[in-house]
Amino acid sequence: MIRILHCVVGMNYGGYETFIMNVYRNIDRTKVQFDFLTSLPGVFDEEIEKMGGIVYRVPFITKVGPFAYQKNLDTFFRLHPEYTIVHSHMDKFSGSVMKAAKKAGVKTRIAHSHNTQNEGGLVYQLVKNFYGRMVEPNCTHRFACSQEAADWMFGEKGREATVVYNGIEVEKYLPDDKKRKELRQKMGIENNFVVGHTGRFAHQKNHSFLVEVFCEIRDRRHDAKLLLIGTGDLQDEIKEKVKSLGLENDVIFYGTTNKVNEVLQAMDCFVMPSHHEGLGIVLIEAQCAGLYCTASTAVPALAQITDNMQFVSLEETPAEWAEKILSAQPQPVNREDILNCPYNVVKTAEFLQNFYLER
Repeated sequence: MIRILHCVVGMNYGGYETFIMNVYRNIDRTKVQFDFLTSLPGVFDEEIEKMGGIVYRVPFITKVGPFAYQKNLDTFFRLHPEYTIVHSHMDKFSGSVMKAAKKAGVKTRIAHSHNTQNEGGLVYQLVKNFYGRMVEPNCTHRFACSQEAADWMFGEKGREATVVYNGIEVEKYLPDDKKRKELRQKMGIENNFVVGHTGRFAHQKNHSFLVEVFCEIRDRRHDAKLLLIGTGDLQDEIKEKVKSLGLENDVIFYGTTNKVNEVLQAMDCFVMPSHHEGLGIVLIEAQCAGLYCTASTAVPALAQITDNMQFVSLEETPAEWAEKILSAQPQPVNREDILNCPYNVVKTAEFLQNFYLER
């Protein structure tokens, strides 16, 4: 059995974290085992340990500074020569991981891009770009969730990157009329038109614009409700905006959940007006659930796997978004098409397992 060290900030609910767990649950753990080098406690830590994984912790760069962080990484890899494959998911901060792994003689060093743009203020972006320049000279393999994510992370070398489909357990997301009825009754929305969204409350996800779009939808359909899954730093700000627009009774702040596949069943459509996305895995999940999805043109086209999706520019007004959302005509989900789509995690797990074992 070979052990793979995945490097992340923390294993909490999020796009790439969920992707790793989907693969971990479906890979043959008698042949390949996952361990994790993290900086923050995560909701998946307990499950990881139950499946035989080890969770290590080093303080993140924002807590101890760049020099101490790099030193801690160097020390970790020096003390753990058993790892011959390191798979880093920290976007441009992967440069620091790749540098330390190379210094320690780790044979296979994978930098995996899951985004297309830096977050944070100017100083934070400059720091990330500094570490981003360390990726190319120190990694041995380049992975990305889309070509756009590859180009952002690896520049001219982006065309040499391997696009790894962010596999999900597609069968869990297929439409379930019984679950839909139960959830909508429980939430008191059985007679409403439910607009849904999943994402942390951060600038990237553009909740402010989403609320404005919903306000326009609400003006046209008085039975409309907005169901928001997730938490984040901007949640209080968005709640204030909802209140200022008089939508307190029409917006549901659901919080985080490990049953997104079930909550999606309560929705009638899905809206994602992100400023940028590496892929937008929640769109794959929503399409598998039979929802018609409306996403910004900043989302990679690779996210579309059914006819139930449209892309709209953020330059269009909230009113124009609302009209396009309400005029969409959802098509029934073809079960076989979903099961055979490239985002079936069984295929992704098989690809990664073979890749790891061949190193």
